Amino acid sequence: MVSRTAVVALVSSLLSTPAVMAQDRPAQDGEQPTEATAEQHPPPATSTNWKGVVAGSLGLLSLQHSTRIAFQDWTRDELGGPFFRDWMHSLRMPKTWGDGDPWTANYLGHSIEGAAFGFIWLENQHAPHEPAIGFSKAYWASRSRAAAWSAVYSLQFEFGPLSEASIGNVGLRPEKTGWVDHVVTPAGGLALMVAEDALDRYVITKVDRLTTSGFVRAVVRVALNPSRALSAAAQGRAPWARVNRRPER
Repeated sequence: MVSRTAVVALVSSLLSTPAVMAQDRPAQDGEQPTEATAEQHPPPATSTNWKGVVAGSLGLLSLQHSTRIAFQDWTRDELGGPFFRDWMHSLRMPKTWGDGDPWTANYLGHSIEGAAFGFIWLENQHAPHEPAIGFSKAYWASRSRAAAWSAVYSLQFEFGPLSEASIGNVGLRPEKTGWVDHVVTPAGGLALMVAEDALDRYVITKVDRLTTSGFVRAVVRVALNPSRALSAAAQGRAPWARVNRRPER
């Protein structure tokens, strides 16, 4: 019989293996992407770097489970025992909206996680996706696809083989299951992606142009775009690193 401790150890070793991720392309001579540039060069047909999407998502998943194991007593209490049997017993349909977690975890934490998964998806699309393309039809289509990926990965996090149900057996306690996580992760994630895009376009890019201080840029980027920062960290980059953004000085 396979014990959960052995499975967790195997998963941890796999998730801790650093993924080779594409480096940010620094803009030349301090260039910044602009709406005019986007208009002059129509977006190519969208394709997906699935290796990058999966690697980045597994990186974020490892951060989530590491945090759960470090700070949740009930998760550590359920790490022992048979893995597959307890996982199957933990799979249950939620019967209530709430899951007993504080609102900061349900509405803020899950929105940040949902947006981070969305940004991982966007950064592995071979088509323009930065806010500089404008809040156009192409923009909303890209964010909708990102939210769909966030919803799929949310299901995995709740029920899949590397989930709260399998690692920690949350479903064994009915009071710890609820619909809130399933809805808020993709929906709140989409809303937060749009909010962070607006802040990036109208505030952060202006700060980048006004200062040459790498410290100031880093603080502003992380403070105003926490989901994008989490996405970058999960993909093995500094939290303040940005795709197609000039490097820090």
